[in-house]
Amino acid sequence: FLLLDEPMAGINPTLGSRLLDHVRELREREGVTFLFIEHDLEIVMRHSDRVIVMAQGEVIADGSPDAVRRDARVIDAYLGGER
Repeated sequence: FLLLDEPMAGINPTLGSRLLDHVRELREREGVTFLFIEHDLEIVMRHSDRVIVMAQGEVIADGSPDAVRRDARVIDAYLGGER
């Protein structure tokens, strides 16, 4: 189990891509579980099996990236726009 707290913050896209390649490799080869705390929603949605979204200290959504992306509470809290 490995916790990564905002691994994409402050790094260039090339390094970020390399980091995600290493994460994917460790996950596939060694079965390592990763917990990302990340604000880059595209990274989260592309690289996660399960997403837990919090707002104001409470869990507002928990599920697959597709389900979370469509959740009205997530849209209202973070994404804005039309549902």
